[in-house]
Amino acid sequence: MARAENTELIDRFEQFYRNYYRNEIGELAQSYPNEKRSLYINWNDLYQYDADIADDYLAQPQQLQEYAEEALRLYDLPVDVSLGQAHVRLQNLPEHTDIRAIRARHVNTMVSVQGIIRKATGVRPKIQEAAFECQRCGTLTYIPQSGGDFQEPHECQGCERQGPFRINFDQSEFIDSQKLRVQESPEGLRGGETPQSIDVHIEDDITGHVSPGDHVTVTGVLHLEQQGSGQEKSAVFDVYMEGVSVEIEDEEFEDMDITDEDKEQIIELSNEGNIYEQMVDSIAPAIYGYDQEKLAMILQLFSGVTKHLPDGSRIRGDLHMLLIGDPGTGKSQMLSYIQHIAPRSVYTSGKGSSSAGLTAAAVRDDFGDGQQWTLEAGALVLADKGIAAVDELDKMSPEDRSAMHEGLEQQKISVSKAGINATLKSRCSLLGAANPKYGRFDQYESIGEQINLEPALISRFDLIFTVTDKPDPDHDSQLAEHILQTNFAGELNTQRTEINAPNITEEQVNSQTEEVAPAIDAELLRKYIAYAKSNVYPTMTEEAREAIRDFYVDLRSKGTDEDAPIPVTARKLEALVRLAEASARVRLSDTVERKDADRVIEIVRSCLQDIGVDPETGQFDADVVETGTSKSQRDRIKNIKQLIADIEEEYDDGAPVEVVLDRADEIGTDPSKAEHEIDKLKQKGEVYEPSTNHLRTT
Repeated sequence: MARAENTELIDRFEQFYRNYYRNEIGELAQSYPNEKRSLYINWNDLYQYDADIADDYLAQPQQLQEYAEEALRLYDLPVDVSLGQAHVRLQNLPEHTDIRAIRARHVNTMVSVQGIIRKATGVRPKIQEAAFECQRCGTLTYIPQSGGDFQEPHECQGCERQGPFRINFDQSEFIDSQKLRVQESPEGLRGGETPQSIDVHIEDDITGHVSPGDHVTVTGVLHLEQQGSGQEKSAVFDVYMEGVSVEIEDEEFEDMDITDEDKEQIIELSNEGNIYEQMVDSIAPAIYGYDQEKLAMILQLFSGVTKHLPDGSRIRGDLHMLLIGDPGTGKSQMLSYIQHIAPRSVYTSGKGSSSAGLTAAAVRDDFGDGQQWTLEAGALVLADKGIAAVDELDKMSPEDRSAMHEGLEQQKISVSKAGINATLKSRCSLLGAANPKYGRFDQYESIGEQINLEPALISRFDLIFTVTDKPDPDHDSQLAEHILQTNFAGELNTQRTEINAPNITEEQVNSQTEEVAPAIDAELLRKYIAYAKSNVYPTMTEEAREAIRDFYVDLRSKGTDEDAPIPVTARKLEALVRLAEASARVRLSDTVERKDADRVIEIVRSCLQDIGVDPETGQFDADVVETGTSKSQRDRIKNIKQLIADIEEEYDDGAPVEVVLDRADEIGTDPSKAEHEIDKLKQKGEVYEPSTNHLRTT
C-alpha cells in the first residue's frame, strides 16, 4: 500500500512540474550541473496545485523532499541530460517563525526564519560517501556518511581483516558545505531583548553566497543535536537547521507591513502645511525645546538619496549627526527615542563598546570546527540601512573611535585579521552624543577646543549641535513647567493602570497627557519613514541648487583674502545636498524646492555659528572642526616659534622665557596666550628647555 502511495505522490509531483515549472526545468537541464543544480519551487504554487501535499511538505519535509527529487529525476526531458543530483528547494513559506519562538513541536518540520547573518564559516568539502581501500588486499568498501560522526568499516569485505584502511579520495563523493549563524534582526526586537540565533548547515550550490551582515530569509528543516561530549551526554538537545534555501533580502524594511489604509493616512499627513512642526513634536515630546536638533533628527531618519554614478562610484545619502552638550540636557533620552522610532536601528554606549564590537571581529570559537576563524558583525554592520546611535562617544578610547572613520565615510568596513580579508556593508547613519572635554562647556574658551574628539572623526559629521545649559529665568520656568507636567501625566497614568484608582477618569488622564503625547503616533511615524525611504527619491530644482550654491560660494568667498581662514570645505556642500533631499522626503515630494534649501541652510548656519567660528576673529573657519586648530592659532604658533628662534641667537643658553613673553607684543600676541602656546610647543617637542626657563627650537 505504502509503495503505491509513493508512486502516486511521485506522479503528482511530476504532474505539478509539468503544469507549473516546465520552463524552469528546461533551463535547469541546459545549465546542469555546472551553473545550476537546483529547482526552486514557490510554496504558494504547490498549495494551489494540491493543498494536502503542500501542508505535508511542511510537516514531513524529509519524506516529501525525496519524492519531489525522485519526480525530478523521472521527468522526461527533451535533451539527453540526467538530473541525478539536482535538488528541489522550497521557498516562500506561508509564514515566518521567529527564532525565539522555535519549540520542540517544530523539530523535523520545515520552517522559515528571517534574520541577519552574524557569522559564516568558509565553504569546506564534506564527504558524503567514503570509499575505504584495504591496505592489505586493495578491496574498496563504500560507506555513506550521513550523521555527524565519521563512520569507518569494521572489517574488509575482501580479506575480512580489520584494516588498516585508507580513504580513496578519487572514489569518494564530496559536497560543498558551510555553516551560518543567523540572528534575529534588530528591527524586530522591542524593549532591549537579547537577540537569539540559530545555526544553519547548508550544502552544495547555495554555499558561499552570503556574508556577515546580510539580511536573509532561510527555509530549512529543524534537527536536534545532543549536548555534552564523550561519555557525559545531556538530556538537553540543541536545535540546528538543515538549510533548504537562503534568500538575501534586498527589501529595506521587510518587517514593516504598510496597509493601504496606512498609505492613505501617510499621504494625507504629508499634505498638511505644518508637517514639519508635527514631526518635531513627535520626537521625544517629554524633552522640552531643541526644535532645531529635533528637526535635524527627523531629516536624519529620512536621510538623503544614495547616488550610484555610471562609473560605479557611490555618494552616500546617510546623514551623520553629533550632539555635544552639557550633562543633564537630555541627549541620551533623544538618542534612545530615535532608536525606538527608526525602522532599523542599533543602540550602543561608547564606554561598553570596543572597536571590534562596533565594526567587525574575527573570532575563533566553537562555531565551525573550532580551528577556523570566522567573521562576526558589529553594531555598525548590524545597523545597515538604519541608524546606529552611539552614546558617550567621548568616553571611548581613541583607537576604538578611529575604527569608525571608514564606516562613516565609505560606508563599508574592511577587516584584515587572522588571514581574513573581507569588506562588510555598513550603510547606516550615525547619531552620536558626547560631553565636552571638561564635562561641561566653558563659555570663555572656544567650543572647538572643548570637543575631545579627533578632527578626522568630527569632520565626517554633517551636523554638529552644541547643547549648552545656561541659566535663563524665562526658559527655566517653561522647562520646569514642562517636566512637572510630564511627570504629573505619568503619575496619573500609572495610578490608573497600576491601582485602578476610581477617582481618576480616562478623560483626566487624556487631558493631562495631551501635552506630552507625540503629535504623530510612533508606529505611524515608523511606517511613514519606511514608506518615504522606499518610494521617494527627490531631485533638485534649479532654485534649490542655486540657493545652496550661493550659500556655499558666499561662505567660501570670505576665505579669499591672503590672511583669512578657509570658512568651509566641500564636505559641507554635500551635507547641504543630503539635508535638502531629506527635507523633501518628509513631504513625500519628488522635487527639492527652494524652501527645503532655505530650511537646511538655516540649520547648517546655526551649527557653523556654534562650532565653526574662530573665537578670536569671529570668522567662519573650517579648520576649527577639520584640524582642531584655528588659523589664528596656527599663525600665532608659527610666529612664536620664529620669535624664539630669533631670540635664541642672541643668548648662549637659549631664549629666556621672560624675554619671549615681553616681546610677544611685537607679534601682536597677548603674553598669557603666548605662555599657553609655548606649553603646547613643549608638549609636541618642537621647543625644549636646555636649562631652566630658557628655550630652544628643535
